[in-house]
Amino acid sequence: MTIHLSNRDARRVFMARQGLSDPPNKALTKQGLLELIERLGFVQVDSVQTVERAHHQILFARNQTYRREHLTALLEEDRALFEHWTHDASILPSAFFRYWKHRFARRAPIILERWRKWQGEGFDTAFSETLERIAAGGPVLSRDLKAEEHKSGGWWNWHPSKTALEFLWHTGRLAISGRQNFQKIYDLTERVLPAHHYQPEVSEAEFVDWCCRSALTRLGFATHGEIAAFWDLVSPQEAKDWVSGHRDDLVEVTVETVDGKPRAAVALADFPATLAAVPEPPSRIRVLSPFDPMIRDRARTERLFGFFYRIEIFVPQAKREYGYYVFPLLEGDRFVGRIDMKADRKRGVLDVTRLWWEPGIRNSSGRLEKLDAELQRLARFSGMERVEYAEGWLG
Repeated sequence: MTIHLSNRDARRVFMARQGLSDPPNKALTKQGLLELIERLGFVQVDSVQTVERAHHQILFARNQTYRREHLTALLEEDRALFEHWTHDASILPSAFFRYWKHRFARRAPIILERWRKWQGEGFDTAFSETLERIAAGGPVLSRDLKAEEHKSGGWWNWHPSKTALEFLWHTGRLAISGRQNFQKIYDLTERVLPAHHYQPEVSEAEFVDWCCRSALTRLGFATHGEIAAFWDLVSPQEAKDWVSGHRDDLVEVTVETVDGKPRAAVALADFPATLAAVPEPPSRIRVLSPFDPMIRDRARTERLFGFFYRIEIFVPQAKREYGYYVFPLLEGDRFVGRIDMKADRKRGVLDVTRLWWEPGIRNSSGRLEKLDAELQRLARFSGMERVEYAEGWLG
């Protein structure tokens, strides 16, 4: 049996799996926050705070009763969440840690080879010493171990202890026990994560099965390449082999892309039974983080929503199509525009510089009112007192 999904239904399935179809103002408890993150799979962490840090904005976009202190408590007190890597630095449910042990083993030789090329022989001289220091002396910040004679610079100029901290974290010996002014605090993993998150051990086959099955659950439908890319834990070939070997657990899906072309995918066997319950997403406008998991796969976003997006931070100003850090605007089940804005924390103002509607989107007074309402909510969440619109912000 092949399931045929219209573009509208495909968008709504994916949005529901990504937590963007729930009521955005239903009270979110700390336990509810943990369940939301488990449902998403991960929440990306990023240091850029043009308006709000990525992880906070991702969660706020889904529920505007989200409280930052609940996230901190889940990370630093309950230890129900931990920080590590998917395709990038992310916050993950600690229940996934046993699977990440395979990532540690897989990544260690790759990192050693890559960092040796970038930093030269001897880059690993401080690994043992750094681990022993933390084992004996407790958690540290990178600056606690920094050699005074070493000049700071980009990551390629990390001092030996910083290199050691990052390698030991990437390979599972250390974990992030907290943050101080957004700087990571490192400690032994066994002192950060409760022991029950280590067990039971997971075989290689179980690891691959979990990676593919859990990714497909969160995507709704996907190709083997999209399955592999979700966690960035298994290769496309491993995902392809998994699909081939689990045909009895899957159904074929034909997805209509935004231009009307069919695209073959697969879904879990219970997928047809879930289609009747897919909710209509809220009609309000929401501002997404550039690192929102719904748009992480830029090609998928373009196929399903007809929305091309990239971050232009590293694009020279003269060559930028939009702006330094532009936020996508989601209305219902479609992307309607993008907005350039920045929080001026000294003035307590959310400064809106420019708005671009997508082709075919009307610049109606009702839509502008919805946008202003969302910006007011985001301003309050970010600690700003008001929103100010620059002259000519509508283009």
